[in-house]
Amino acid sequence: MSYTVDRFFADADFEEIDTRLRSALADKGFGVLTEIDVKATMKKKIDADMEPYRILGACNPNMAWQAIGMEPRVGAMLPCNVILRAVEGGVEVSAIDPEASMQAIDNGGLKQVAGQVRELLRGALEAI
Repeated sequence: MSYTVDRFFADADFEEIDTRLRSALADKGFGVLTEIDVKATMKKKIDADMEPYRILGACNPNMAWQAIGMEPRVGAMLPCNVILRAVEGGVEVSAIDPEASMQAIDNGGLKQVAGQVRELLRGALEAI
């Protein structure tokens, strides 16, 4: 099982895909709680150059509420990270597959919520 849901955008502008991704996430009930500019961080911390790479910590409050209610420590695995990265020929967007990340937790109800979140994230990526 893959641990991400992915989409590739050929010859796309990184910032344009970022804007479209944020809009698509919002349309599916997600907010962006955190943002890490990995490119800038690597340059600052270890003076390494890399292509644009951004991590967005996305959260759907309704789904998070359900998950935390079923398994209080699941917060260690939240929010759902979505990455944008410049790759040869375009931009790749990858979202964590919550079903894959929740396999370690023996809770059937939580796995059902993870499946719902997976479909919301998949829908957001398809809507970009």
